[in-house]
Amino acid sequence: MSEEILINVTPVETRVALVENGMLQEVYIERSQRRGIVGNMYKGKVVRVLPGMEAAFVDIGLERAAFIHASDIVPHGDETNKKSTDIGSLLHEGQALVVQVTKDPIGTKGARLTTQLSVPSRYLVHMPDNGHIGISQRIEDENERERLREQVETCLGEKHGHASGFIVRTAAENVGEAELTADIVYLKRLWQSLTEKIDSAPVPSTLYEDLPLYIRTLRDLVRPSTEKVRIDSQESYQQGLHFIDDFVAEVRSRFEYYHGERPIFDLYGVEDELEKALSRKVQLKSGGYVIIDQTEAMTTIDVNTGAFVGHRNLEETIFKTNLEAARAIARQLRLRNLGGIIIIDFIDMLDEEHKRQVLRLLERMLERDHAKTNISCVSELGLVEMTRKRTIESLGQLLCEPCPNCDGRGTIKTTLTICFEVFREILRIHRAYDAQGYLVLASQSVVDELLDEQSDNVADLETFIGTRIRFQVEMMYNQEQYDVVLQ
Repeated sequence: MSEEILINVTPVETRVALVENGMLQEVYIERSQRRGIVGNMYKGKVVRVLPGMEAAFVDIGLERAAFIHASDIVPHGDETNKKSTDIGSLLHEGQALVVQVTKDPIGTKGARLTTQLSVPSRYLVHMPDNGHIGISQRIEDENERERLREQVETCLGEKHGHASGFIVRTAAENVGEAELTADIVYLKRLWQSLTEKIDSAPVPSTLYEDLPLYIRTLRDLVRPSTEKVRIDSQESYQQGLHFIDDFVAEVRSRFEYYHGERPIFDLYGVEDELEKALSRKVQLKSGGYVIIDQTEAMTTIDVNTGAFVGHRNLEETIFKTNLEAARAIARQLRLRNLGGIIIIDFIDMLDEEHKRQVLRLLERMLERDHAKTNISCVSELGLVEMTRKRTIESLGQLLCEPCPNCDGRGTIKTTLTICFEVFREILRIHRAYDAQGYLVLASQSVVDELLDEQSDNVADLETFIGTRIRFQVEMMYNQEQYDVVLQ
């Protein structure tokens, strides 16, 4: 599989595109005025304890207080009995607390926190309060898992005694002892500098910020299958080279400065794919299509045959559409960064083997997803229920905002509905006031409807109330806006 990473850097925004076999699969966006804070550490203050929710709110210096659950608090640096301890014995209002962000503020919800601190490097994640040494689940070879565990133990030395822990990341597969040792030394030095800062830091304050997006990309996203990493900023390219020389030397031969005349995202068709990713409808090559609706509670995905009529029979047509949809859905989950509960309504299949193959294909396509996914079951109604870990805003939440006309409903009232509302409003005002006439201010489409299709009803209403009704177009009004003014 051919894989490339494209990095577009401007003073106000950095965008990263992961392209596999010429097809955009994932996008990461970081804006200078609104950087993500997942991984950042803060010294905060507990502002409210909620015993009924086993949680607390913590002021870490953001616009909204952040949220921490009792299960995310390690009492006295000990992880073993944290689940059996209630929030009241762990925290009290006014208490200073060192925390790390595990989930960005999304919508109306504040950031999610933990006291289980960790700092990442290229190959390892250091967990100072946890004596466990773990291996990434994505490294499946048992011999390689055991080798890496032994290597880390050797690097730490016999006197380590598991006072602090490490997780071996996927990127560490097949790396040697020297690279692991260098990472351990770096992480321990970083943690030592953080501990020295904690005592003197004011409340609230930032203790540690993760690296900028383009550097995190070099650290976290480059895999052995990555052929090229192209960046279009000369300054960021030079800074990236310094980071590569210090921490990820094996990436240097694949890291390039792109200086072409065409914007790098245009050259690879990324801009067009981003625009498509904001649409509800995903067209399939066969003629079928997928509808994706994201709500606060969950994301629902509906598969339809559309114009695809197949060549053999209905069951075969449905099966092929569902197979194509499974591939498209896995890609869209990554591209749109959809998280939380996801319900997929594939077209009903009678053949149990067809159902199994569609589900297996979906699972296989999700294996390359950086976010953790879990397909829980197929419900009695034939719906596929799954979850995908959500740590940052989805692409739609990041790039869009609720429509001011429909207020996020996705629909607006018809002109006929608004006309009838105007009639009721005139009758309501007529009963309360003695007016010589009425002026209706509304959008062009509503006024056109009132003067054309509803002209007979307007005349009947004027006769009924014994007063003239005039209409005026307000160009700034949306279709649902109107005012009735007494004359």
